[in-house]
Amino acid sequence: MTPALLLAHGAGGTVRANFSPLIPRLSRKRKVHAVDFPGSGTTPRATGPLELDDLADLLVAAAEGEDRFAVVGYSMGCAVAVRAARRHPERVTALVLTAGFARIDDETRERMRQWRRLVDGDRAELARFLLSIALGEPFRRRLTAEQTEGFLELIAITVPPGTPEHVDLVQRIDLREELPALSVPTLVIGAKHDRLIAPGTTRELADLIPGARWAELDSGHSPAVEAPAEWARLIEEFLDTVPAR
Repeated sequence: MTPALLLAHGAGGTVRANFSPLIPRLSRKRKVHAVDFPGSGTTPRATGPLELDDLADLLVAAAEGEDRFAVVGYSMGCAVAVRAARRHPERVTALVLTAGFARIDDETRERMRQWRRLVDGDRAELARFLLSIALGEPFRRRLTAEQTEGFLELIAITVPPGTPEHVDLVQRIDLREELPALSVPTLVIGAKHDRLIAPGTTRELADLIPGARWAELDSGHSPAVEAPAEWARLIEEFLDTVPAR
């Protein structure tokens, strides 16, 4: 029986925002499960700092009734996926990690600090900042003024209330010591035009995981918007190669 699939979204995102274009295709062969992390979607905001172990267990709990499952992580969700595999090795059959990191670099850390400062301020300014880091430059150049304005309006009204806690967690994540012990089949996908998580940072993530495969999307940090079909294809083709266990 084909293992189910769990989806782990990114900081300041939701399952819908980060994965919705992929879910119909991924659901053809597998049951797909997901949960919004605290402060996203309908999940209540945390009352204190988020911890990676708690998010990993929350994610795994979303697969109630499933003995085994693969996990697709995006951005911050990559770290959640890795920790889920470490905490539940008997249940996780494979990992697909997109636009992720073992630890953010100094440039990304400064962008995270700027993001955190803007969250409590003017939403239009926050939306402009997020658009500048979310979309790759080639994709942005193809947008009309009307499309750009539409993106800005959407971003401004959909910022999850839990974003500050998400951004704080991203700055504390450091997986470098645990990744060499990861033994689950893994595909790491970089985003060629990523302006938030540098492609080299995602490549470092792949290099630290024994036997990890590497692929790259011609997109920025928003593959669900810029390259959903190609992203879904990479995920499916990799999972089809993972032997049942």
